[in-house]
Amino acid sequence: MFKSKSVLQLATTIALLALPAMASAQEKIKIGFLPGTVDPFYQVMQLGVERAAKDLGVDVVTQIPPTWGVEAQTPLLNALVARGDLQYIITAAVDSQQMIAPLQAANDAGVKIIGVDTFLGDGDYTNGPVKFPITYIGSDNEAGGAFAGEALGKAIGGKGTVYINSVTPNIASVELRVKGFKEAMAKNFPNVKVVGPDYNDDDLNKATQQTAAVIEQNPDLSGVFGANVFSAQGAGTAIVNAGLSGKVQVVAYDATKDAVEMMNKGSVSMALAQKPFDMGYLAVEFAAADAAGVTSLPKRVETGFAIIDKSNVNDPNYSRFIYQVPGK
Repeated sequence: MFKSKSVLQLATTIALLALPAMASAQEKIKIGFLPGTVDPFYQVMQLGVERAAKDLGVDVVTQIPPTWGVEAQTPLLNALVARGDLQYIITAAVDSQQMIAPLQAANDAGVKIIGVDTFLGDGDYTNGPVKFPITYIGSDNEAGGAFAGEALGKAIGGKGTVYINSVTPNIASVELRVKGFKEAMAKNFPNVKVVGPDYNDDDLNKATQQTAAVIEQNPDLSGVFGANVFSAQGAGTAIVNAGLSGKVQVVAYDATKDAVEMMNKGSVSMALAQKPFDMGYLAVEFAAADAAGVTSLPKRVETGFAIIDKSNVNDPNYSRFIYQVPGK
């Protein structure tokens, strides 16, 4: 398991130091929460947002796009801004380029933006082309992809064909996962052939169909990298349907309950658990700290991730990072 980097500790300390000053400002704070879509990752993030809001006395208005895409997210963003009573919006932009203009317009209208999980432009809000968000709070996705590649390469014995299933080509954070995965494979496992990525548009059924087609086309398929929640679930489902559990290994980027169940059945060898609860909680803390006048908030916070496999899946120190929502 990787511990959060020092910048995370700094960010949390800054927010906590600001708590006394927040008391006079928090009644005025109302935050919008706009995730990418409905899935276990964002449901856990919402728990973090709501817990922090309760702890800090902040009001939160949540809008959840029913599907992934600019066309689904932008109208909800505009509706949040049109309310006229929000000072901040916490959001996972569904496209690193196409969501720049809508979020810039929100910022220009007086609603400050805090990015979680995904970022705009190149994610460098200090020196990059996009500077208006307060911060980006999320994982080191390229490093995560590299660890996924190393783990899968070892699981398949360094030979065969591996397949990448992803979301869309315009989510910078997810593309970094793919980049890290490919580079790790090329560097460490030269005898492994990498095919894909295919893009499922965050559609579980589409991911299942795409993986099934790859299984038919590649009889030597030995592994799959699922670059997000539905990618990994769809790939695992296709492998189970094909009777290849234990023969084709999946590395899942995101530790859902389904991914863990597939791990227990042998079709998933490892899951990288991001920390969506931390992302949501810290985002609210940052909003409250900014409202209280804190001027030294970091422009980037990496929340780290935990590596979950069969050796530690029942260890509470690791299993606590599995994406679980009470009652679901």
